[in-house]
Amino acid sequence: MGEKTIIVNGKKYKTTEKYLLQALEKLGFDIPHLCSHPDLEPIATCRLCVVEVNGRIRTSCNTIVEEKMNVITDSEELIEMRRHNLELILSNHPLDCDYCYRNMHCELQRLAEKITNKTRYSGKQRKREKDESSIAILKDFDKCILCGRCIQICEKQTVNVFDYVNRGFETIVGTAFDLPLSQTPCVSCGQCVLHCPTAALIEKDETQPVLKAINNPDKFVIAQIAPAVRVTIGEELGLKPGVILTKKLVSALKRLGFDRVFDTSLGADLTIMEEAAELVSRLEQSKSLPMFTSCCPAWVSFVEEFYPEFIQNLSTTKSPHEILGAIIKTYYAEKNNIDPKNIVVVSIMPCTAKKEEARRTELKVNNLEVVDHVITTRELGKLLREFGVEIEKLEDSDFDDLMSASSAGQIFGTTGGVMEAALRTANYFITGKNDYEKIDYKEVRGLKG
Repeated sequence: MGEKTIIVNGKKYKTTEKYLLQALEKLGFDIPHLCSHPDLEPIATCRLCVVEVNGRIRTSCNTIVEEKMNVITDSEELIEMRRHNLELILSNHPLDCDYCYRNMHCELQRLAEKITNKTRYSGKQRKREKDESSIAILKDFDKCILCGRCIQICEKQTVNVFDYVNRGFETIVGTAFDLPLSQTPCVSCGQCVLHCPTAALIEKDETQPVLKAINNPDKFVIAQIAPAVRVTIGEELGLKPGVILTKKLVSALKRLGFDRVFDTSLGADLTIMEEAAELVSRLEQSKSLPMFTSCCPAWVSFVEEFYPEFIQNLSTTKSPHEILGAIIKTYYAEKNNIDPKNIVVVSIMPCTAKKEEARRTELKVNNLEVVDHVITTRELGKLLREFGVEIEKLEDSDFDDLMSASSAGQIFGTTGGVMEAALRTANYFITGKNDYEKIDYKEVRGLKG
């Protein structure tokens, strides 16, 4: 969109944003909202972002910016309308904030703190059983505020597990035929959890079994950390986004009681070696092409569920944390004379789908699950807060040494990194060249001319 001039509270501003809410936020105006999210198209269900536009009350999230529109953001009437709408939402919400999983990390709670300190309404509470059938995701729709974010993001993934069901007060966000999540096409990608503003959808918490293992003197507990976590953990703990905490995170995990801390980048390196070798083999045989990476368990589940005809095109290589788990319970266990049955591997991952992947029976080695528990960045943050570990104050520590990894494992977690690492490794297998900046990708793709 081209640049437009709008008048906000009597002052002129210029903006290139499509929707008014985004424009106001970019200009520094704090407009409350719950259903709106930058990843999603606006549907204006929560009615909290109301502003006055040319004398009329409008929801700003779905109002398209027009030249010289006159906007008022903070009149007495608007403030009362927002407070009224929020109190109506709270009147049907279980007010168990003190012991809610999302306490202090809940968008509804933050808005309540800003806008109102009471509710004038006493609404009827929903009473539905929690859905704990999924390995990765817990659904508690008593805490649902009907914002519709999960519906939109699931549709965006083309999975479409959720939709509005029933009418009036009986409206819920549900699944087809009210099936439990485990019986739907859910691929456990966790996007619904990421976008939910309350605790209606959360990751299955595995912190307690992890602590139980740490406190068991007969168990040798090993943590492995995905590359993304060493950056996102800072934001989870309230630090400035983008702060790299790799070495301090190792120290924090040792303080929690982990016996060893390994870098999942090594597993990524081995994944790339395997995938590249498999790609070269398929090219030589002109078999099952194109080949898709298998490093993302949600993607693998998506192919299995919706496009089974392409299963043959998936690489047969395990994901990085599964490969590293297998190395730990075979090579590392033998090298250090530890019974694999006494090793507990905890993967610290940015993805809920890894929880489901870890339970796949076909990934077992010697009849053992190679990854015993998967905890997300949010679960790790919960553990660190619970034990009073202030990560920014810790000294730096290095990862424990298992075996060295190349740069392929390091770039794995960046955008496009998997493809770059796989192609340059395949190039080396084919040509023997290590000059990655001069890779002839046509040569890599066209072994047969």
